[in-house]
Amino acid sequence: MCGIMGYVGPREAAPIVVDGLRRLEYRGYDSAGIAVHDGTALTVTKTEGKLARLAGLLDEHPVAGRSGIGHTRWATHGAPSDRNAHPHTDPGGEVVVVHNGIIENFLSLRETLAAAGAEFASETDTEVLAHLIALEYDGDLLEAVRRAVGMAEGAYALVAMCRQEPGRMVAVRMISPLVVGIGDGEMFLASDVPAILHHTRDIVVIDNGEIVDITADGWKIEKLDGTPVERDRLEITWDAEQAERGGYPHFMLKEIFEQANATTETLSGRLLEDGRVVLEDVHFPPGFVAGLDKIWITACGTAYHAGLVGKELFERLLRIPTEVGYAHELRYSDPIIQGTTLTLAISQSGETADTLAAAGLAKERGSRLLALTNVVGSTLSRESTDVLYTRAGPEIAVASTKAYLTMLVGEYLLALAIGRERGVLDPAIDATLVAGLRGIPAKIGEALAAEEQAVVLAGRFAGRDDVYFIGRGLDHAVAVEGSLKMKEISYVHSEAMPAGELKHGTLALVTEGTPVVVVITQGDVYDKTVSAIQEVKARGAFVLAVAYEDDEQVAKHADEVLRIPRVPDVLSPLVSIIPLQLLAYHVAAARGHDIDQPRNLAKSVTVE
Repeated sequence: MCGIMGYVGPREAAPIVVDGLRRLEYRGYDSAGIAVHDGTALTVTKTEGKLARLAGLLDEHPVAGRSGIGHTRWATHGAPSDRNAHPHTDPGGEVVVVHNGIIENFLSLRETLAAAGAEFASETDTEVLAHLIALEYDGDLLEAVRRAVGMAEGAYALVAMCRQEPGRMVAVRMISPLVVGIGDGEMFLASDVPAILHHTRDIVVIDNGEIVDITADGWKIEKLDGTPVERDRLEITWDAEQAERGGYPHFMLKEIFEQANATTETLSGRLLEDGRVVLEDVHFPPGFVAGLDKIWITACGTAYHAGLVGKELFERLLRIPTEVGYAHELRYSDPIIQGTTLTLAISQSGETADTLAAAGLAKERGSRLLALTNVVGSTLSRESTDVLYTRAGPEIAVASTKAYLTMLVGEYLLALAIGRERGVLDPAIDATLVAGLRGIPAKIGEALAAEEQAVVLAGRFAGRDDVYFIGRGLDHAVAVEGSLKMKEISYVHSEAMPAGELKHGTLALVTEGTPVVVVITQGDVYDKTVSAIQEVKARGAFVLAVAYEDDEQVAKHADEVLRIPRVPDVLSPLVSIIPLQLLAYHVAAARGHDIDQPRNLAKSVTVE
């Protein structure tokens, strides 16, 4: 959730660090701060609130120095406040730290330090680390950090500077992500690539349990036990402009309109001209697919909703029993997972703490682990046996759009690959999937034409307190994601359910004018879904349907229809979600909300 940025080099550090933090705002935060070393002393400037407030303080009281670290905080220990904002120092101001994540044993460490006379300036677990490093310091920051983190337990990333060693940063990764950016005579450090992409495309990913020593001249990585680590550089192929809004009023709208290109990237080189499917980082051993008797899908939030589509696909096309488990529940349950099970762990960032824990549990129980993720080099990708990268590019808005859609494309490719190897795909269905997937980017482009109508319809929803989403089968899976989009950015209470579930309670809440959104694309249950529409219409509901462009019947039952291009029903989630994304966006815009950074939410949930 929190963001880290660091710089060492010949330039003034403060503007570079603050700019990097701006590019990490999508992670969500409640306070911000920086620390700059001027060669003699450390100066800390921090405040509760947005980066604009921090920038104002720096305008009033400029800080000079050629090395610095910064942080945007999402509160875990201690309420949002100036004193709880990062960076934190020891009482003498000798050591300064920023930290993402949680120190699980901070209370016992704090009590021990307090008993020895330590005084604390904040309520945070982070400040404990500053005290420990200062106490352990004997002239070598690297060793002091190594010894201090040896006393700490938890999932975190830590960066430290020391007054006595200007031009040096030491960082540790324990679960929470860190990347090093390599410049020309200068070095960068960040919790995510967009913060440094406009400076360099050469990065080094810091792995779990590693410590990195950074100066302007280079970097050195070791394991915490001192074992040297050799790590290849990665070249990031994103353009820096991809992390900017590109003329759109919000990142979310930009990313909705990037979905045709994003899905093209997901398919590129994987669905070949002759119809073959090549998944370059998926290598099932001989006999595994034939003996596969169950698929587990684990994820959270939007990724979980992608998993709901996957369950429908895998059971319908592959005839393999499939379960979807919230990662935060699965990790504390006793799931039946074994060597003949495939676990598909889905996470845009590849750093979602609960998903990593659930994936780890699956591995421990003998399951083969396949990661479906957007981020190359992420923890999930490295801990999995097989990886299917979505190639969605950077997604800045908290509300996920193109990441979701590319996750779905990944699941369709996986279904094709497994179905063929098992010999269970009907040739006609196989051909339909291949042809349909090839045409999906164009169909997505057509579906985006719904924006004009979504703008008009937003007014019907903007003043409402409740909205309900319904559908059956694949339509229900899409309705759940559409409902999430509505609630997370418009703050309208939204609920999704199978259309048949209405009469088991929710129908009591439907009164005159209640908005009900129905996704209706599945021909085999079309009449059943129409029955649900009639039920809510009889109670006075305003019904908005998402339906195919050539569906002439639906307008007889719904008040308004958002049209999508005709595709095979099995592929409908790839286009039916588009108008729901647009509707949620324009409802939020009509209500005047901060669309890219909705309240109380963050892009990457890297703590439990």
